[in-house]
Amino acid sequence: MKKTALSDEILMTIDKPARYLGNEMNRIVKDPASVKVRFVMCFPDVYEIGMSHLGIQILYGMFNEREDVYCERVYSPWTDLDSIMRKEDIPLFSLETQTPLAQFDFLGITMQYEMCYTNVLQILDLSKISLLSKDRMETDPIVIGGGPCTSNPEPVADFFDILYMGEGETSFDALFDLYIAHKENGWDRKRFLHEAAKIPGLYVPELYEVSYHADGTIQSFRPMFDDIPEKIKKQVVTDFDSAYYPTRPVIPYVKAIQDRVVLEIQRGCIRGCRFCQAGMIYRPNREKNIETLKKQAHELLQSTGHEEISLASLSSSDYKELGELVEFLIGDIAQTGVNISLPSLRIDAFALDVMQKVQDIRKSSLTFAPEAGSQRMRNVINKGLTKEDILKGSSLAFHGGWNKVKLYFMLGLPTETEEDIREIVYLAEEICETYYDEIPKEERNGKVAVTISTSFFVPKPFTPFQWVPMDTPESFLKKAYLVNETLPTQLNKKSMRYHYHEPNLTYLEGLLARGDRRLSKLLMIAYQNGCMFDSWTECFDFEKWKESIRQWGGDPDFYLYRERTKEEILPWDFIDCGVKKEFLWKEWERALRGEVTPNCRMQCSGCGAMLYKGGVCFEDQN
Repeated sequence: MKKTALSDEILMTIDKPARYLGNEMNRIVKDPASVKVRFVMCFPDVYEIGMSHLGIQILYGMFNEREDVYCERVYSPWTDLDSIMRKEDIPLFSLETQTPLAQFDFLGITMQYEMCYTNVLQILDLSKISLLSKDRMETDPIVIGGGPCTSNPEPVADFFDILYMGEGETSFDALFDLYIAHKENGWDRKRFLHEAAKIPGLYVPELYEVSYHADGTIQSFRPMFDDIPEKIKKQVVTDFDSAYYPTRPVIPYVKAIQDRVVLEIQRGCIRGCRFCQAGMIYRPNREKNIETLKKQAHELLQSTGHEEISLASLSSSDYKELGELVEFLIGDIAQTGVNISLPSLRIDAFALDVMQKVQDIRKSSLTFAPEAGSQRMRNVINKGLTKEDILKGSSLAFHGGWNKVKLYFMLGLPTETEEDIREIVYLAEEICETYYDEIPKEERNGKVAVTISTSFFVPKPFTPFQWVPMDTPESFLKKAYLVNETLPTQLNKKSMRYHYHEPNLTYLEGLLARGDRRLSKLLMIAYQNGCMFDSWTECFDFEKWKESIRQWGGDPDFYLYRERTKEEILPWDFIDCGVKKEFLWKEWERALRGEVTPNCRMQCSGCGAMLYKGGVCFEDQN
């Protein structure tokens, strides 16, 4: 039996000690002495969140398929254990072998959300690894980051030795082979990083220099050596069916946020919503073969014992074989007592028919994401959804037995007016009226319940809105109050509820999403001032952040509220994500004109993703 890094006394005093034991079903056990590369994979949040992350499960299984690599896992210790580890001087350790992280060759950190950045520093600090890459010694692990936030890695550039752009299935083998050669040839750390920078998709921040104009905008961003690329090309899996997929995922003892089997049916999206970063950076849309999915579904359920299977994609309704797949799942899997979860569906007759077969209608609610209240605004953001679509979907749902509806919107979208905001409530009112007008009293499952939720818009990199200013927290709140004051004027006000997000959190998310590497200093100060687990309401302390910004001395307004010009060099322009900057600018111009761009299956818009030679760009061309 392995020795645990934490004593029984400590385990007895902390919340959910099973988070730190690593004895889960399907974990991979190897002899560390038998491998050439030891890699520890980190999700900088609590265990329950990290264990729900499909990307880590994929890379964990894929890395461990190599006999010469052993990949283990680590997550952020919750605040109770964090305090004990600092007090007792206990270094952060891996789950599988309880090895201190400083003894690994690589520490890989997934950056899923900007508000986890201070937890990156927690991981490094508790591991006794220098926070700044320039201060690391030859014996320190190579710290590598990946995930969607690498679409602009500059605010955390000072903390990482390498940042991986794109999907992890493509370039890691080359990196591991290089590292083995590095050890065999006795190269120093700088030589290894220089050679790593030549591998497609790998960005080594210390090998690039940035200069600035007097007004603070970027003057130039260039490599310091001629043999490394000026632009880092995002990596994409083109042969989706042959790519590794974990059919024996690790099963946590602690209930995870997503406590179910996940079946990834496609990557990318055909829709082109102008606010959606994922819809741009994961292009092109690639579907998995239905026979592959059927096989994987069986293997996943047999190896896990889970009682629910969820279809993962940005827009499940756009999977071309969805009807056949769902029929298979209902006929072959649902009969065994396994539930089927179908997120990201566009609510139409097909989707509702399917959901009637797999859900308890009386207990479940339907989710619509119109994103904007008025048709004008939905055209601006290229949502591709009309009010008629929404009301028809609601009608079908009500006739099918549902009476609970959740509506998701954004406030602070470009060109938004007061009338656009009020239209959020008017749309909810029309949905209520649809219920009472169309469903006879004797057939109703009680009153209709419509929940309105609004988040605040952040203009993200690699979207057509990347040039626009963001709203202030005060403006966000005024808009939320406008929704709130419009609601009581409606006939069906008692059938509606309204929730809105924390504007101060959105303020920081926008700052970190759009910033440059000068923000690394702010993150360091914020962490030293006690900021950590910022995405958790009970831990988020905006006063500490305000004090940290004061100590930093920079101007957040420069990053948040300034309109960028077409010619400005943006902090993320050194990344080639496939979607061309010219295409994004044209989409911004179309947004201003309220023009809708057809989805990728209807008409190619020339975004640039065809360079990957796969997916929807090449369908039906054989």
